[in-house]
Amino acid sequence: MSTFRPKYITFDCYGTLINFDMAGAARRVYGSRLSPAAMARFIENFSAYRLDEVLGAWKPYLEVVQNSLERACKRNGVAFRSEDAQRIYDEVPTWGPHPDVPAGLAKVANEIPLVILSNAMNSQIMSNVNKLGAPFHLVITAEETGAYKPQMKGFEYMLDKLGCGPEDITHVSSSFRYDLMTAYDLGIKSKVWVNRGHEPANPFYEYTEINGIGGLAGAVGLEPVRKIA
Repeated sequence: MSTFRPKYITFDCYGTLINFDMAGAARRVYGSRLSPAAMARFIENFSAYRLDEVLGAWKPYLEVVQNSLERACKRNGVAFRSEDAQRIYDEVPTWGPHPDVPAGLAKVANEIPLVILSNAMNSQIMSNVNKLGAPFHLVITAEETGAYKPQMKGFEYMLDKLGCGPEDITHVSSSFRYDLMTAYDLGIKSKVWVNRGHEPANPFYEYTEINGIGGLAGAVGLEPVRKIA
C-alpha cells in the first residue's frame, strides 16, 4: 500500500474523467464527406491542431475549436463552415463520464479533497462535472487561470489557490502531453496515469499506471494496489 497520502487529488477532466468525444463529434459532422481512412487522418489532424492552438495566449475555447477545425479542413481539402465548429463546441457540455469514474471517485471523495484543473470554459465545465457524481473541492478552468494546459501557469495558479506545493498533491491524467509532462517539470512527484489508450506509456515521467479511476484508491493508499494486467 502506498505510504503517500496527498492533501489533494487533482485531475484533468476531459479525457480522464469525462469521455472527451471530439473524434465522435467530428465524425458526426464530416463522416458523410470523407472515406473512413480520410476521416481517421482528419481526426488526427484536428487533435494535433487543438494542442497547437492552446500553446499561445489564452482565447475562448470556441476559437480553439474553430481554428483547429479550419486548419484540419484546409489540410484535408474539406470546406470549413463556422457552424460546424459551433456544433462540435456545443456538444462538449453534453458529454458524461467514462463508466469507471463515478464508482472510482466515490472511493476517494470522502477521504481526500478532489480538484479539477481543466482546459475548459466556465460556462461549460459544471455541466460535465455534475455528471461525475462526486463532490469537488475546487473546479479551476483555463478561462480562470488565463492559460491552457500544457502551459505551467494553470498548475501554478492551482497550487497557489490550494496553498500547497507540488509535493502535496497527486495529479491524475490520461495525457502526458497536456498534463503529466508539465507536472513532472514542476516537481509533482505523485502522478497517476489513467491508461485510456489514446497515448502510449512513457515511464520516464515516473507515474503510477491505472486502467481506470477504480484503481485510484489503491494509488493513493486507501486500499491495496491492483496489479495492471
